[in-house]
Amino acid sequence: MLVRLSSKGQMIIPKPLRQALRLEAGTRLRIRLDGPRIIVEPEVTSPVAALFGKYRDANFLADLETEHREEIRDETTVRI
Repeated sequence: MLVRLSSKGQMIIPKPLRQALRLEAGTRLRIRLDGPRIIVEPEVTSPVAALFGKYRDANFLADLETEHREEIRDETTVRI
C-alpha cells in the first residue's frame, strides 16, 4: 500500500491495516529506523503493566473489613 506524508509529517494508516492489527484511536505506536526503513509497531503492553501503580493508594483489606462489618451489622438488625 502506498501512503502520502502530509505537510505536517503525518501519514494515515490505511483502514485494512488498522483492522488487521486491531489498531484503534489512542493506540501507541513505536517507531524506529532499521537502515533505510522506518519500522512502525504497536506498543505491546501486558495487562499487568497497564495496571501497575493504578491502585498503589488503595487499601483493599480495610475496605473489605468495613464492608464485612456493615454486612454483620445489617444482618443483626434484620434478625431483631
